[in-house]
Amino acid sequence: MSGFVEKPEPIQVPGLVHLHTGKVRELYQNEAGDLVMVASDRISAFDWVLPTEIPDKGRVLTQLSLWWFDQLADLVPNHVLSMELPAGAPADWAGRTLVCKSLQMVPVECVARGYLTGSGLVEYNESRTVCGLALPEGLVDGSELPAPIFTPATKAAVGEHDENVSYEEVARQVGADTAARLRQATLAVYSRGRDIARDRGIILADTKFEFGFDGDSLVLADEVLTADSSRFWPADQWQPGRAQPSYDKQYVRDWLTSAESGWDRKSEQPPPALPQEVVEATRAKYVEAYERLTGTSWS
Repeated sequence: MSGFVEKPEPIQVPGLVHLHTGKVRELYQNEAGDLVMVASDRISAFDWVLPTEIPDKGRVLTQLSLWWFDQLADLVPNHVLSMELPAGAPADWAGRTLVCKSLQMVPVECVARGYLTGSGLVEYNESRTVCGLALPEGLVDGSELPAPIFTPATKAAVGEHDENVSYEEVARQVGADTAARLRQATLAVYSRGRDIARDRGIILADTKFEFGFDGDSLVLADEVLTADSSRFWPADQWQPGRAQPSYDKQYVRDWLTSAESGWDRKSEQPPPALPQEVVEATRAKYVEAYERLTGTSWS
């Protein structure tokens, strides 16, 4: 069992129809048919949406995504129309709300990996492959791959786990042409992000994107290259052969699996609330990633 520890009730706003409550985002549709995406301060780990929020997290994710969309505009169009706050929306939505094109979403998590870790490492240790792609011998946790790889996953509902699939399976599900376009766009965006992050002292180990179609045009959607959708490592502390320090949710995962939390991940019990020191340290990691990447101070 997993999902929301405490599922929130969506805020009702005149003129907006609530469509979906995600792990982090609330999705609405306005009267023009556009998507209104509101990033909350919720945080998820191990397929659970935790009962404790991380202050400012939704704004940090939104502002970082906007910065990245600008850096990537020549590679692929994105779904953002405006940041205008809908009439009647609560003041707290400011800075965390995007009005976006309504797209025909592709039901694939488009994952790019430049380094070996996480579920990719588990598969590699079993078969020397990741999503069916053969990799050389001798790689360890944190190893840089010979070249970035496209390792797609199925998109799961809240409380369920995304499953890695082969490229061939993606082609079977969405068609060979769409699969090829997804792979090309994913690797191009990852490579641009990796190079920009590297110049700022951050390793972009892996990341995931979502794409949709606006007519025949493939469009980058949702969030992009944030600490929720990516693994960011400080480059000056990179040391293959061990778990890497990170700017992402790993700090929360580590606490949840520690003796201090008292939580058994294999049980059906929901995870506990996060202590204040974990909340503050996690917020600091999200803010530091934003500041190092964008070169601007968070306020």
